[in-house]
Amino acid sequence: MFKVIINPHWEVTHDANDTVDTAILLQLLTAIQRTGSISNAARSVGLSYRYAWGMLRNVEQLFDTALLNTDRGRGTTLTPLAEKLIWADRRIRARLSPMLESLASELENEIGKTVVGKTHLLRLDASHGFAVDALLKQLTEAGLPVDLRYRNSTDAVAALSRRECDLAGFHVPLGEFEAKAVERYTQWLTQREHCLVHLAVRTQGLFVLPGNPKQISGLQDLKREGVRFVNRQVGSGTRMLLELMLAGANISPNEIEGYPSNEFTHSAVAAYIASGMADVGVGVQTAADRFNLDFIPLVKERYFMALPIAMMDDPLIKLVITVVQSDSFKQAIDDLAGYDSTDTGKILLLSEAFGLKAGN
Repeated sequence: MFKVIINPHWEVTHDANDTVDTAILLQLLTAIQRTGSISNAARSVGLSYRYAWGMLRNVEQLFDTALLNTDRGRGTTLTPLAEKLIWADRRIRARLSPMLESLASELENEIGKTVVGKTHLLRLDASHGFAVDALLKQLTEAGLPVDLRYRNSTDAVAALSRRECDLAGFHVPLGEFEAKAVERYTQWLTQREHCLVHLAVRTQGLFVLPGNPKQISGLQDLKREGVRFVNRQVGSGTRMLLELMLAGANISPNEIEGYPSNEFTHSAVAAYIASGMADVGVGVQTAADRFNLDFIPLVKERYFMALPIAMMDDPLIKLVITVVQSDSFKQAIDDLAGYDSTDTGKILLLSEAFGLKAGN
């Protein structure tokens, strides 16, 4: 199995003459932020002090703005420009990661078929999330060939019903909104043909800036003047959940500034808010934690992998279940902020998971 890794690469050009290749610069700035020392940072990323210092000076000349603050008592810290460059890279990665990972998976499969001939792949369609990332990592370590496509929950289960994938990842809120969410997914999932592997329980809520300067406490605050909201893309499970919660609270999307916006991952929403471009958004707690945002819990939800009952004896499916039921995967889930592995690995019929009457 060949592994393809695609990373975003970006440059900054001024007057079509001088160009900054950000790859090494960002490594150095991040290391300075962590260590408070140019020499220690240079050493940690494999650069000589002279080279690192020269690169920093060249970039400062290009922008005509300092990258570093030096204080004898506090060491070396980053200026707002340097922090903005790091933020820009995090936002680029947060937004592009699902697309790049899906493309990498496609290239892996094409290279593999060219070199070793046709192979049997596990086709996985899923909404992008931290539990899915953890699963993919462990499946790769187990040597399982995966054809991954990141897509929203609705598209994933629709693809499963058309037999375009073997596993479809989707999430369903617990509590008052569960029935309506399940109703949408059972347009494609049937008790006769499909079963579920329980992946995790996770917490969805509001992301706000540290200290919560807008004093946001719940959904009603999204209507307030001056509160800027950033949304997930149309069709995503999180946006569907938000629509259900707003309807339950008698809030019209038209009352929310920024509602038509579209970000494609929880991390992209968190990066957008961390940059100061919005005040609040909805997503899973792990993303808020990783971008040092405050988090206001709203609802817990279950993340499932749906699959055809007829495939339960397939060797690749058996390996997936073995990985999901392993102690190492459950520990990986529990290590994620806002995630719970209590029921991870359970195999459920739709009727057992959602209390549906027989027949569907």
